[in-house]
Amino acid sequence: MAAVLFYFDFAIYRQMLRLAREEDNPRGRRRLYFVLLVLVPVVASVNAVCFFLDGILFPGLHRVRVRAPVFNVGHARSGTTLLHRIMSLDGDRFSSFLMWELFLPSILQKKLVRGLARLDRRLLGGRIDARIRAWERRKFAATDDMHKTSLVAHEEDDAVLLFSCAAGFWIVALPYMGKLDFYYVDERWPEKRRRRMLRFYRDCVRRQLYLNGPEKIHLSKNPTFAGRVEALIEAFPDARIIVPIRNPYDTIPSLLKLMKVGWSLRGWDDAEMNRSLGVLAAQSYHTYQYPLAVLARHPETRHAIVDYRELVAEPRRAIEKVYAELGLPLMPEFAAVLEAEQRRARAHETQNRYSLEEFGLRADAIREAMPELFASYRWDDERTEEIGDGR
Repeated sequence: MAAVLFYFDFAIYRQMLRLAREEDNPRGRRRLYFVLLVLVPVVASVNAVCFFLDGILFPGLHRVRVRAPVFNVGHARSGTTLLHRIMSLDGDRFSSFLMWELFLPSILQKKLVRGLARLDRRLLGGRIDARIRAWERRKFAATDDMHKTSLVAHEEDDAVLLFSCAAGFWIVALPYMGKLDFYYVDERWPEKRRRRMLRFYRDCVRRQLYLNGPEKIHLSKNPTFAGRVEALIEAFPDARIIVPIRNPYDTIPSLLKLMKVGWSLRGWDDAEMNRSLGVLAAQSYHTYQYPLAVLARHPETRHAIVDYRELVAEPRRAIEKVYAELGLPLMPEFAAVLEAEQRRARAHETQNRYSLEEFGLRADAIREAMPELFASYRWDDERTEEIGDGR
C-alpha cells in the first residue's frame, strides 16, 4: 500500500486565521492566535515527521488492512457513548482510539508514550500517571456530569484530525458554527478534499490496528460523522453503520447545554455563543435524518438502528440485536459482560434535567421538522416538562 503523508487542511486553517483577526473578544483572539500560530504548526510538524517515519520504521504497517469497520454515527447525547463503551468491552474483537492517542496519530509517537508509561510504573511507581489523572480531574470537572472525559478513555476518533485542522472537535472550543464547517462533508466539501481527508483518516486507523492487533475491527463513535456517511461508505466499502436514535426533546437541549458550558468556560461572548447554538440546533434535524437517508440508498451496507430506550433499559438485548444485524457472532465471554451491563443499567438513574425552553426551542417545531421519526418512535408520548440527560 502506498505511503500516505500527513494531511493538513490549509483552507480551514486560513479560515480560522481570518476568524481570529475578526474576533471581537480580546482574550479569545489572543488565545486563538497562540493556538493557530504556535501550537498547531509545532504539533502538526512533529506529527507529520513521525507519520512519515512510520512507513520506514514499521514496514509491517503496509500489510495492515482496515476490514469491515463499525461506525456509530448517531446524534450526540443519543446513547453513542454508552453504546461505544459497551462494545469496546469486547476487546478481543474491537480496536478503538484512546483520547490521548488521537492527538499523536503515528505509531512512533504512541510507542514512545507507551514506553514512557511502562518506565513510570516500574521506576517511579506511577507518579507521573497519578499527576496526569489529578490534572484531568481538575480540567474536566465542569463537564464530567454531562460527559465523562479522560485521556485514557475511548473517545470520538474525529479528533485524530485535530492538528490537521479538519476535526469537528474544533467546534467544542470555538463557537463558530456556520463559519467553520466540519460536518457537511458529503454535501459541501469538494470531492478531492473529501477524499484526501478520508484517505488520511483511514491511514490513522491502520496505524491504530497495527498497535492493537491487525486482526481486530475498528470501532468508531462520532456524531460528527453523521454528515459524512456517504464518504465513509466510499472510503470503507465494507463499513458497518450503527445509528442510535433518541427523543430529540432530550438530545438537542442536552447537546446545547454541553456546548454552552464548554464555550462559557473559555470566556466566549454570549452573542456569538447564542448564534452558534441556533445553528447547532438546526443542524440537529439533518443529523437525525441524513444517515437514515444514505443507508436507504445503500441497502448493501450492513447497519443497525438502536432505540435509546431499549439500550438503557435492556442493554444486553439491544447489543445482541446490533451484533445480529451487523453479522457479528456473540462470543460467550462477551455475553457475560453484557449480563453485568444489564444489572448496571437497572441500577442507573439519571440526574441532570434540561428543558427545551432554556434554549428557546419549541416542541412543535422539532416535531414538524421530523414527522416520520415522531410517527415511528412516538416520542410525544413520553414528553415531560423536564427531560433527562443522555449518555
